[in-house]
Amino acid sequence: MVKSWNDRLNTPGINGVKPTPRTMADVIEGQPMLVPTARQVDDFIRSIPEGVEMDVRALRTALAIEHGAEVTCPVTIGYHLRTVAEAANEDLERGMTLSDIAPFWRVLDSNTPTTRKLSFGAAFVAAQRKREGLKR
Repeated sequence: MVKSWNDRLNTPGINGVKPTPRTMADVIEGQPMLVPTARQVDDFIRSIPEGVEMDVRALRTALAIEHGAEVTCPVTIGYHLRTVAEAANEDLERGMTLSDIAPFWRVLDSNTPTTRKLSFGAAFVAAQRKREGLKR
Protein backbone atom coordinates (compact mmCIF):
# COMPACT_ATOMS: atom_id res chain seq x y z
CA MET A 1 0.00 0.00 0.00
CA VAL A 2 1.22 3.48 -0.82
CA LYS A 3 1.76 5.65 2.22
CA SER A 4 -0.09 8.94 2.37
CA TRP A 5 1.95 12.12 2.63
CA ASN A 6 0.73 12.48 6.21
CA ASP A 7 2.04 8.98 6.96
CA ARG A 8 5.40 10.05 5.58
CA LEU A 9 5.26 13.27 7.58
CA ASN A 10 4.71 11.34 10.80
CA THR A 11 7.26 8.59 10.17
CA PRO A 12 9.86 8.89 12.90
CA GLY A 13 13.10 9.50 11.06
CA ILE A 14 16.63 8.91 12.16
CA ASN A 15 17.48 12.52 12.59
CA GLY A 16 20.29 14.21 14.36
CA VAL A 17 23.50 16.04 13.83
CA LYS A 18 26.46 14.32 12.24
CA PRO A 19 29.57 15.40 10.33
CA THR A 20 28.88 16.19 6.69
CA PRO A 21 30.14 13.16 4.71
CA ARG A 22 31.32 15.14 1.68
CA THR A 23 31.31 18.63 0.28
CA MET A 24 28.12 19.36 -1.73
CA ALA A 25 26.28 22.55 -2.61
CA ASP A 26 27.03 25.00 0.23
CA VAL A 27 27.95 22.27 2.72
CA ILE A 28 31.58 21.51 3.51
CA GLU A 29 32.84 18.05 4.47
CA GLY A 30 33.10 17.66 8.24
CA GLN A 31 30.69 20.48 9.19
CA PRO A 32 28.13 19.52 11.85
CA MET A 33 25.06 18.84 9.68
CA LEU A 34 21.46 18.43 10.80
CA VAL A 35 19.57 15.65 9.07
CA PRO A 36 16.03 16.69 10.06
CA THR A 37 12.85 14.64 10.18
CA ALA A 38 9.87 15.75 8.10
CA ARG A 39 8.06 16.63 11.33
CA GLN A 40 10.89 18.96 12.42
CA VAL A 41 10.64 20.79 9.08
CA ASP A 42 6.83 20.97 9.40
CA ASP A 43 7.06 22.33 12.97
CA PHE A 44 9.56 24.98 11.93
CA ILE A 45 7.47 26.12 8.94
CA ARG A 46 4.45 26.43 11.25
CA SER A 47 6.48 28.90 13.36
CA ILE A 48 6.97 31.33 10.43
CA PRO A 49 4.50 34.20 10.97
CA GLU A 50 1.89 35.15 8.38
CA GLY A 51 3.23 37.61 5.82
CA VAL A 52 6.84 36.54 6.42
CA GLU A 53 8.76 34.59 3.80
CA MET A 54 11.91 32.56 4.25
CA ASP A 55 13.79 31.00 1.35
CA VAL A 56 15.01 27.41 1.52
CA ARG A 57 18.60 28.45 2.29
CA ALA A 58 17.48 30.62 5.23
CA LEU A 59 15.22 27.79 6.44
CA ARG A 60 18.16 25.37 6.36
CA THR A 61 20.35 27.81 8.30
CA ALA A 62 17.69 28.51 10.93
CA LEU A 63 16.90 24.81 11.39
CA ALA A 64 20.58 23.99 11.78
CA ILE A 65 21.07 26.68 14.44
CA GLU A 66 17.92 25.56 16.30
CA HIS A 67 19.33 22.03 16.51
CA GLY A 68 22.95 22.90 17.30
CA ALA A 69 24.40 22.27 13.83
CA GLU A 70 26.12 24.52 11.31
CA VAL A 71 24.19 23.36 8.23
CA THR A 72 21.11 21.32 7.29
CA CYS A 73 21.33 18.54 4.72
CA PRO A 74 20.30 20.08 1.36
CA VAL A 75 19.03 16.77 -0.02
CA THR A 76 16.87 15.84 2.98
CA ILE A 77 15.29 19.30 3.14
CA GLY A 78 14.12 18.97 -0.47
CA TYR A 79 12.33 15.70 0.24
CA HIS A 80 10.79 17.03 3.45
CA LEU A 81 9.57 20.30 1.92
CA ARG A 82 7.61 18.28 -0.61
CA THR A 83 6.27 15.99 2.13
CA VAL A 84 5.15 18.97 4.24
CA ALA A 85 3.41 20.62 1.27
CA GLU A 86 1.71 17.43 0.04
CA ALA A 87 0.57 16.50 3.58
CA ALA A 88 -0.87 20.01 4.01
CA ASN A 89 -2.74 19.60 0.73
CA GLU A 90 -4.15 16.26 1.94
CA ASP A 91 -5.34 18.01 5.11
CA LEU A 92 -7.09 20.72 3.06
CA GLU A 93 -8.78 18.04 0.97
CA ARG A 94 -10.01 16.45 4.22
CA GLY A 95 -11.62 19.74 5.22
CA MET A 96 -9.00 21.38 7.39
CA THR A 97 -8.64 25.15 7.08
CA LEU A 98 -5.63 27.11 5.84
CA SER A 99 -4.85 28.16 9.40
CA ASP A 100 -4.63 24.48 10.44
CA ILE A 101 -1.99 23.44 7.92
CA ALA A 102 1.73 24.16 7.63
CA PRO A 103 2.09 27.40 5.59
CA PHE A 104 4.65 25.92 3.21
CA TRP A 105 4.04 28.77 0.72
CA ARG A 106 6.09 31.00 3.04
CA VAL A 107 9.13 28.94 2.01
CA LEU A 108 8.22 27.69 -1.47
CA ASP A 109 7.72 30.12 -4.36
CA SER A 110 7.43 29.85 -8.12
CA ASN A 111 11.23 29.56 -8.45
CA THR A 112 11.72 26.77 -5.90
CA PRO A 113 12.38 23.43 -7.64
CA THR A 114 10.12 21.63 -5.13
CA THR A 115 7.13 23.76 -6.21
CA ARG A 116 7.29 22.28 -9.72
CA LYS A 117 7.05 18.74 -8.27
CA LEU A 118 3.87 19.32 -6.25
CA SER A 119 0.98 17.06 -7.28
CA PHE A 120 -1.50 19.95 -6.91
CA GLY A 121 0.53 22.40 -9.00
CA ALA A 122 2.09 25.79 -8.41
CA ALA A 123 -1.06 27.93 -8.69
CA PHE A 124 -2.05 27.26 -5.06
CA VAL A 125 1.40 28.39 -3.86
CA ALA A 126 1.15 31.55 -5.97
CA ALA A 127 -2.35 32.31 -4.68
CA GLN A 128 -1.36 31.93 -1.02
CA ARG A 129 1.77 34.05 -1.49
CA LYS A 130 -0.30 36.76 -3.15
CA ARG A 131 -2.89 36.61 -0.35
CA GLU A 132 -0.13 37.20 2.22
CA GLY A 133 1.57 39.91 0.16
CA LEU A 134 4.68 37.84 -0.57
CA LYS A 135 6.50 38.32 -3.85
CA ARG A 136 6.60 35.77 -6.74
